[in-house]
Amino acid sequence: MTVTRVTTLLGPLALLALAGCTTTTSGPKPSDTSAAEYNVQLGFAYIKQGNLALAKEKLERAEKQDSSNPAVHSALGLLYERLGDPKAADRQYATALRLAPRDPEIENNYAIYLCRNGRVDEGVKRFEAAARNPLYRTPDAAFTNAGVCQRGAGRFVDAEKNFLRALQVRPNSAEAAFQLGDLRLQQGATAQAGADVDHFLEAFRATPELLLLRVHIARATGDRLNEEKFSRRLRIDFPDSDQARALAASARNPG
Repeated sequence: MTVTRVTTLLGPLALLALAGCTTTTSGPKPSDTSAAEYNVQLGFAYIKQGNLALAKEKLERAEKQDSSNPAVHSALGLLYERLGDPKAADRQYATALRLAPRDPEIENNYAIYLCRNGRVDEGVKRFEAAARNPLYRTPDAAFTNAGVCQRGAGRFVDAEKNFLRALQVRPNSAEAAFQLGDLRLQQGATAQAGADVDHFLEAFRATPELLLLRVHIARATGDRLNEEKFSRRLRIDFPDSDQARALAASARNPG
């Protein structure tokens, strides 16, 4: 994928969605179920730390304790993806979906996996199905992920449609607003990008990502007034953010 925001969006969302998915079915004793859920949480913690050996130990133990828990198999899918075993990852995600066919969290997780592995059409289809599921609490995230997946594949028109869908569902979605504005800036629609970001910042809480994007838009249009305005706002409101540090670095090394 050519857009760095693709990986930063899809990665954290995968972990958050998987960690929240603890649906179980009848079978194991309550003590086994609780132990499995605890080991899933430990497995996620180790994946985030990059300790895949310990993650594998905890998640395989969780599978033995409660093989009927779809969250266990979703977590194993992520683990095997990190281990470079796509066949095992697919098998685990398929098991999770079989155990919880109407769980939009699991469908979203599988869609993330598909997009990260170049299976764009399949991934987008599952993102959009998750977004339309009335049980899914964050459909805007699924639409945004679908757009990020399409953007990474160069399908800019489709990506824009999904970012707009996300904002229709949740107008204060800062991630969808960023993705839409960044896409339009990339395509040279700088005036529209600036207007969109300004509209969002007037109505909703700013994020450092959006403020830095607005600085980049101002620079692209030669708008020194807005460049200074939003640079100052970023420095004051988010002084410890990565974006403020990136802004300071660009000022020291303008070339």
